[in-house]
Amino acid sequence: MSGHSKWASIKHKKAATDAKRGKLFTKLIKEITIAARAGGGSPDANPRLRTAVQTARDQNMPLENITRAIKKGTGELPGQSIEEVTYEGYAANGVAVLVEVTTDNKNRTTSEIRNLFAKHHGNMAGAGSVSWIFEKKGLLTVSKSALTEEQVMEAALEAGADDVAVSDDVYEVYAPPTHFEAVKQALIARGLKPEVAELTMKPKSTVRVEGSDATHVLELVKALDDHEDVQHVYANFDIPDELLEQAG
Repeated sequence: MSGHSKWASIKHKKAATDAKRGKLFTKLIKEITIAARAGGGSPDANPRLRTAVQTARDQNMPLENITRAIKKGTGELPGQSIEEVTYEGYAANGVAVLVEVTTDNKNRTTSEIRNLFAKHHGNMAGAGSVSWIFEKKGLLTVSKSALTEEQVMEAALEAGADDVAVSDDVYEVYAPPTHFEAVKQALIARGLKPEVAELTMKPKSTVRVEGSDATHVLELVKALDDHEDVQHVYANFDIPDELLEQAG
């Protein structure tokens, strides 16, 4: 699973550049609005909203922007009609791709996402084609320099994590969504600030990809991730670390 967490780390670092362009703020505002609409405007009672608000704060989004997005979600302020849509498809070499979007124009977004797949040696597929390959998990990565593997594992598992893996330079902690916040706080209590802390779709199996196919896969994932309506892109590739670093 190192490829999955490595890509998550690369995207996390890329967020700083995206924030400067305002692109990340736009995506975060949409997520906060959708989360508030779905589960209410209280972060304490709405885990999805709590995660979205914390991510926004981590990226230095002004509090007034966060508050306005929440009020649009709860209906206290007028806003665009935004809906969530999930697209499924395949990248080069049969890599499964799951794309979560928020859009105010489904027909336009569907056409644009389909074109991105085609342009980068992939193709869209019907609902249910690849979603079964993924399961929702909380992902946290912490530096290996802070604590030993036993210490991290003890703190994480006691708080409800179900897996701790070791990558090159980080520990990868996976938890059920219901235990994500508890595990995060348990790590923080041990003096660990997670480098990545997000709800993700973890693939149950991966596809090893190298050479030109790896390039095509990463180009598709990056193009999808850069689309203004795309919130998250998940794929079950296993690509050598050096290629991931070059892409990042």
